[in-house]
Amino acid sequence: MSDRRKVALVTGITGQDGSYLAELLLEKGYEVHGIKRRSSSFNTGRVDHLYHDRHVPGASFRLHYGDLTDATNLIRVMSQVQPTEIYNLGAQSHVAVSFETPEYTANSDALGTLRLLEAIRILGMEKTARFYQASTSELYGKVQAVPQDETTPFYPRSPYAAAKLYGYWIVVNYREAYGLHASNGVLFNHESPRRGETFVTRKITRAVAAISTGRQETLWLGNLDARRDWGHARDFVEGMWRMLQQDVADDYVLATGETYTVRHFCDLAFAEAGIALEWRGVGVNEVGVCKATGRELVRVDPAYFRPTEVDLLIGNPAKAKRVLGWSHTVKLPELAAEMVAADIAELTTNA
Repeated sequence: MSDRRKVALVTGITGQDGSYLAELLLEKGYEVHGIKRRSSSFNTGRVDHLYHDRHVPGASFRLHYGDLTDATNLIRVMSQVQPTEIYNLGAQSHVAVSFETPEYTANSDALGTLRLLEAIRILGMEKTARFYQASTSELYGKVQAVPQDETTPFYPRSPYAAAKLYGYWIVVNYREAYGLHASNGVLFNHESPRRGETFVTRKITRAVAAISTGRQETLWLGNLDARRDWGHARDFVEGMWRMLQQDVADDYVLATGETYTVRHFCDLAFAEAGIALEWRGVGVNEVGVCKATGRELVRVDPAYFRPTEVDLLIGNPAKAKRVLGWSHTVKLPELAAEMVAADIAELTTNA
């Protein structure tokens, strides 16, 4: 790569990962450009602290309107920005929602990836731009091996995962066919206080904050037995960046190598608010009860079950550790504590 200042283009800049990645890249001296979708309400809360008026000399962070479903827009933005690194974090990333909007999910998550790769080719940027694709542990779905690594067969179990499967393989294809420096990061679940409010960990920590401050009675969840490999998003964006610093592009699993149930995450989160849970019953009749008061705080709603469940995900990050020198630094209890504290602070601040 040339010695000129590195320029990053990030799709999904307003999301959890996009905001942490933008912070990391700015700290490293990058000029950072983000693509955000037009919305009827402001959706830039996670990156507002990074923004400076574009008229301020030397501003290193800029946002552009765009959408992964609009090829001409992507080509125009990439032509203007001339990025040296492209991070495709944008997606319809909610598994449950993908069952409701499968066509849109495929258009943005699968074809959106293709549009970015084609834009690189159309603009003749094959040798000047490096590409990172946000792949997902949901690709493993009905797992064929435990733990899962770069050689484990995929078995997607949702429209989201199926769309991401296309994204993964089209990246591999363009790398092999056209010589693009394009890498897949198969990232296992990663959370933070910036996690979207409809994802299960954040749903839990927000409910803990609300219940512990008398604003909510009950937390309703789906499959309490689902096991996930949860890490901190800040750790994972460091891994993304490291992939694009390698001389040769490749695909990597980023994970903690540990797996826990949704039930266990509930235990950790409620404990941070000084509430010890006791679990009673089985299946849809299972409840999480406050040991001190006997109040039923957690209940199961079958409406939250997936049509096709992914029961167990646990990654093997050995390759990332060996090649990239990457490993996670935040353990699950620490992560849950940070998220609960942030949600309690947000509630009390906005009260």
